[in-house]
Amino acid sequence: PPMSPAFVHLHLHSEYSLSDGLIRLKPLVQRAAEADMPAIAVTDLCNFFGMVKFYRYALAAGVKPIVGMEVEVQPSAAEEGASRLVLLAQNRDGYRSLARLSSRAYRDGWLRGRACVERDWIVDCADGVIALSGGAQGDIGLSLLAGREDIACEQLDYWRRAFDERFYLEVTRTGRAQEDRYLSCTVEIAAASDVPIVATNDVRFLDRSDFDAHEARVCIQEGYVLADPKRPRRYSDQQYLRTA
Repeated sequence: PPMSPAFVHLHLHSEYSLSDGLIRLKPLVQRAAEADMPAIAVTDLCNFFGMVKFYRYALAAGVKPIVGMEVEVQPSAAEEGASRLVLLAQNRDGYRSLARLSSRAYRDGWLRGRACVERDWIVDCADGVIALSGGAQGDIGLSLLAGREDIACEQLDYWRRAFDERFYLEVTRTGRAQEDRYLSCTVEIAAASDVPIVATNDVRFLDRSDFDAHEARVCIQEGYVLADPKRPRRYSDQQYLRTA
């Protein structure tokens, strides 16, 4: 019989991300094993708090654990706000690189009460690390959505120089605002620059029905009331652990 297509989630926040994410690690690994996923990544926001637990649970369940983190990047002069980048440890050197980067963020990189990193810190810690562009929240995505393709190409060149063949443009389909526009722009820039694309689901919870609980968590973290019509709505109910 034909094999079902394998899919590995490479962008996922657990409950250890603190600002968002509801996923508990043991149920996550069990769900990945039940869905015949060969591997899964946990990319919590600038920390490895859940890494040891995740690693143990995954090995016990026969799922390959991929260690990574998402970082918030301080804006450059050409940018209006912080952007996101997803970093995955390729090997032991990569894990050490990311541990150094996280430590430096908590020591030197605070921006509006959150641990952030600077671009050159990432370049200094690129050994053994695979990078995903961060999708519509990455610097390239933000530039594309702002109609600044020239800036997006410069940013793409910067990250390609830093990561060589280990940089990927990240795309999602989760029903969020401007996602389709971002997707078509990214496909164009990927084809023109010969940079590969990776699909993620930017996962924040295990089941679709967890969305309301996740919204409540984000409101608690950011000081909003759920019913506030002015609160930012950055998530959708499609950011669950989808099957392949």
